[in-house]
Formats: sequence, C-alpha cells, structure tokens
Amino acid sequence: MALVDGPMRRPSGSNAVYAELLRRILHEELPPGERLHEAALSADLGVSRTPYREAVRLLMAEGLLEQLPTGGVVVRGVSARDIEELYAVRAALEGLMTASAATVAGQADRTRLESLLDRNARLVDLPQQAGEAGHDIHLALAEIAGNSWARRLHAQVDVQMARYRRYTNETQERREAALAEHRGIVAAVTAADAAAARARAEAHVLAAREVALASIARRLGA
Repeated sequence: MALVDGPMRRPSGSNAVYAELLRRILHEELPPGERLHEAALSADLGVSRTPYREAVRLLMAEGLLEQLPTGGVVVRGVSARDIEELYAVRAALEGLMTASAATVAGQADRTRLESLLDRNARLVDLPQQAGEAGHDIHLALAEIAGNSWARRLHAQVDVQMARYRRYTNETQERREAALAEHRGIVAAVTAADAAAARARAEAHVLAAREVALASIARRLGA
C-alpha cells in the first residue's frame, strides 16, 4: 500500500466511483470473494472505464481488492489471520498515539473528547451510529497526538479495519463495553497519565479483536 496521510489522493473524475465501490465493499453489497465485472459495474455507476479502472487500482493498492492470476479482480476475502494481524498493529498504534495525546492534550482537546464521549453515549443503542461515534474518538486522539507518521500508518490500517468494525459492534453488550472503554481512555488522557492511556487504548483494541474473531468464526462456519 502507498503511505498516505488520510485517504489516498485520487483524480477528481474517479472520486465518486471510488467512494461508491468502497461503500459497497464495506457494506458487503460487493461481498468478500465477489468478482468485479468491469462492463457491468461501469454501466451501473454511469461512468466510462477510465475512472472505474482508476478507482479499482486505488482499492487494490489499499488491499480491498485483489487481482487473480487470470487477470480478474475480486473483493479481498476476510480472514481470522487478517484480524489477528490488523488488530495487533492497530493496538500498538493506538497505544502510541493515545499515550502521546495524554502528554500534550490541552483544555480544548479535553472538552472535545468529552463532547465526543457524550455523542457516543447518546448513540450507544444504534450499531452503525455508535460505531461511527466511537471511531471519531479514535480519530480525535490521533489528531491530538500529532505524530504524523503514526497517523499515516493508522490511516492505512483504518481502511482495512473498516471492513471488520461492523463485526465488533453488533451487540448491545459490546457497544456498552466499548463506551466504558472509551471513557477510561479519555479519563487517562484527561489525567495526563500516558502509561494508563496507552494500556487502556491497547486493551480496548484487543478486546474488539476478540469480538471480531468470534464473529468471523461464526460467519465462515456458516
């Protein structure tokens, strides 16, 4: 994958195509293992093959699509091994950035995090919205930390993690546990306790990993 800060830069003509293909992949409208048919999808999206191919190239660079030896393109499959590796990397990055955030956060940052926590609490009963609210807390911590290299790597991993995030947010029990974990993380950052912030951030990601592994085991076993 290319090393980028946030979303990969895309020619303007392929923006909408990229966004729509990404949405379909993340919502499994294009499920894992699905083969992409260029002519049909280009027609469905109402675009020529040039922006379609550019969008596909970028999604391949991000690891969401794979090219077959025969030349076809498929949606990359989901796997327990990917979950193990991605969440381990994510835990290390989250720990690093959250510890850094604890050392530099000012009052405005703490107020912002509390506001995001309140939003997470209001939406805890709604799977998708709660997931988005929790994710916004992580993005805010990354921004506060100010480590540009960690943030770039985080953005890369985040693209892949988006495929699995919905698996970790399916039950009310897990959403409430995640909210409690977010509160602990923000409390440690507010207290400027870098060691606790790191430990809580890492534990939060690893707890989500266990939920994701259990969910993917059920799906692959079905």
